[in-house]
Amino acid sequence: MNTEIAGVVIIFIVTVLLAIPLGRYCSKVFKQEKTWLDFLQPMEQFILRFSKINGSQSMDWKENMKAMLVLNFIFFLWAMLILLSQSVHPFWNPDGITSMEPTTAFNTAVSFMTNTNLQHYSGETGASYFTQLLVFCFLQFVSAGTGIAAMAILFKGIVQKQSHNLGNFYKLFLLSCTRILLPLSIMVALMLAMKGVPATFDGAESIVTLQGDTVIVARGPVAPMVSIKQIGTNGGGYFGPNSTHPFENPDYITNGIENIAILLLPIALVFAFGFYIDKPKVGYAFFAAITLIFLVFVSVSVYFEMNGNPQLTQLGINNSLGNMEGKEVRFGSAASSLWAVSTTSTSNGSVNSMHDSHTALSGGILLLDMMINAIYGGVGVGFINFFVFVVIAVFISGLMVGRTPELFGKKIESKEVKIAAIVALAHPFFILVGTAIAAHVSSGNSEIGWLNNPTYHGFSEMLYEFTSSAANNGSGFEGLGDATPFWNIACGIVMMLGRFIPIIGPLAIAGSLASKKYIPESAGTLKIESFAFTAVLLSVILIIAALSFFPALTIGPIAEYFNK
Repeated sequence: MNTEIAGVVIIFIVTVLLAIPLGRYCSKVFKQEKTWLDFLQPMEQFILRFSKINGSQSMDWKENMKAMLVLNFIFFLWAMLILLSQSVHPFWNPDGITSMEPTTAFNTAVSFMTNTNLQHYSGETGASYFTQLLVFCFLQFVSAGTGIAAMAILFKGIVQKQSHNLGNFYKLFLLSCTRILLPLSIMVALMLAMKGVPATFDGAESIVTLQGDTVIVARGPVAPMVSIKQIGTNGGGYFGPNSTHPFENPDYITNGIENIAILLLPIALVFAFGFYIDKPKVGYAFFAAITLIFLVFVSVSVYFEMNGNPQLTQLGINNSLGNMEGKEVRFGSAASSLWAVSTTSTSNGSVNSMHDSHTALSGGILLLDMMINAIYGGVGVGFINFFVFVVIAVFISGLMVGRTPELFGKKIESKEVKIAAIVALAHPFFILVGTAIAAHVSSGNSEIGWLNNPTYHGFSEMLYEFTSSAANNGSGFEGLGDATPFWNIACGIVMMLGRFIPIIGPLAIAGSLASKKYIPESAGTLKIESFAFTAVLLSVILIIAALSFFPALTIGPIAEYFNK
């Protein structure tokens, strides 16, 4: 048991030690300063010229927003075209995978375009190699690049002084893919391939097991897809069981490598903010605030999972391994809990255990993690969501001391606060309204067959599906029968709204701040890096989450816990 906890501690410490220098490097990329990857510049310039894009053209927040939306719409159309035509792919389809059903194709295209990777299909039987690489793997790069570029624009808006120039989305998007995501993905893919993760274009293999049975084993270009799915906080699995599958995650070492990859960029980008504004202490303070919540969530989940199912203990059954239902013995309950909290903290939908089988309060922690949606978060957009809470906290702090609130030398006025409030309230609105509709439709209608688990846990399954969609996470309580037109369409809509509204709102705030006059710091300036502000910020995050979601959590996981 102590060894399991030591493994959790080591993974987190290694991640933080790697994230600090990576954050400094990312800051240099966003500022377009010299880095060791400058040899890629000719290729980047060729891509921009070929696309007829002027990467040096300055753009305001509206022009950047338009560029982001148009580019992502093109990605969506590309995905739909390929998913609906799989059966006629001329190559890279050795197993004869057929085309997707239209609503499943819609859900899948939206899912990968929005960095959600919610999968209402099984990877190895639902997608050809062509689709896996040129749609899923491709979208896992560009969706992550979109989030990082949007965050870089936000950084620019914060430090800009009386200017509408927020950089160029196209240039920042390309740099995010070539200078950050690509090198990290190559390194992780090589490590996974050396540990036995498949990287081949050969079709499924027929083998004879030790018992003498003949089975068909799917394989393919797994290592590169697993690499970007973790680095880009995507989570889309090559195989249906995702990272529980031994071809995606063979042993405890690969599990540690992938867990570090999941957390690495989201944490690094928090540090990158401090380096970008030349105030590293601000990045460290923000990291401390987020990490406090993260560590509490990990501790609670590890505690309940390692103590096992209380019903088994009451029956006198040996529970020393903890709650191992839905978990892999090669990982154990502690590493599974760390992974579950890591992925729900970072909008990464990959799983190395079945979240549906976690104990009631551990499952509730995973839900609350996504409901807050600002604990590290997906690459780029995690910090953007966190920034919304910073604006609200600054405004409240200003009211408490009786002066106009300021953030990095810019006055926070009603316009910025209104936008931040709308973005903060949109997240619970999408989740709770969607869950209410699903609960109403399924109530008293046994023919629908969505829920394999009645009462509290069934409600939690529906709540989790919409929470995962709105938070662009992609994991699920898989007791829910979600491969239906209702869930495909409803989750697709929520994924789009949950992706782009939290990006557009903060970009509008950044544009507004950038055009304002800079106010030098004075004795009355609020110190963002102070302990007092960190306490206010944590209070704002937790109070908003509690007021929005506590009633729903009471009906689901909390009621389930007290009724066991």
